[in-house]
Amino acid sequence: MSGRFRDEPELSLQDLISDPMIRLIMKADGIDERELRELLSQAVAEMKDHPEEPSTILNTDSTLCNVSGPFRRGVGIMLLNSAGHVFVGQRNDVSEVAWQMPQGGIEPGEMPQVAAIRELREELGTSHVDIIASTKDWLHYELPKELLDRMPMVQWKGQTQKWFLMKFDGADDEINIATEHPEFSKWQWVPAERLIELIVPFKRQLYRSLLNEFSSYLP
Repeated sequence: MSGRFRDEPELSLQDLISDPMIRLIMKADGIDERELRELLSQAVAEMKDHPEEPSTILNTDSTLCNVSGPFRRGVGIMLLNSAGHVFVGQRNDVSEVAWQMPQGGIEPGEMPQVAAIRELREELGTSHVDIIASTKDWLHYELPKELLDRMPMVQWKGQTQKWFLMKFDGADDEINIATEHPEFSKWQWVPAERLIELIVPFKRQLYRSLLNEFSSYLP
């Protein structure tokens, strides 16, 4: 990326919200415009209050994960059907191919397992599941440098997530992605080995770690 953001006047909040690259990647990452506005507004406010200090509003509690630096704390769900295939959804807010497993942020004071069930209910319209396993550690990924370079006021490097392996105990017609705030435009069950080819490149290593950790449960 060029260094134009270092040379030009500071971008406004509206400039960042309107930037197509930021909207594309952040929405594909599961963050809606309202949340993005809140995060950027908080970062701007903190920088005004403490201009000599880097922003720390997005830091993760160090007792909960083993990554340094500011990462958004969230959960992810690998949902299996009776055939051992994995649920993936196509993001409904991007035109490019953007399949992913359900994921989302953890609300203040919320336990990861509770957050995971809530995310399923919000994204799939059902929580008719059994939890099989969870990752031993928190897994993380970093956002692409080209995105971070366009957001100089936010020192948020990516996400750190607790992932859960779950078994769907309902019927397919229970899944309703046309929820109040829909995340997906379509969905499918896919063999686990197809996950790597479907996910965006900067999340592939995390997905590989998931497949390795949950391998004993997969067909």
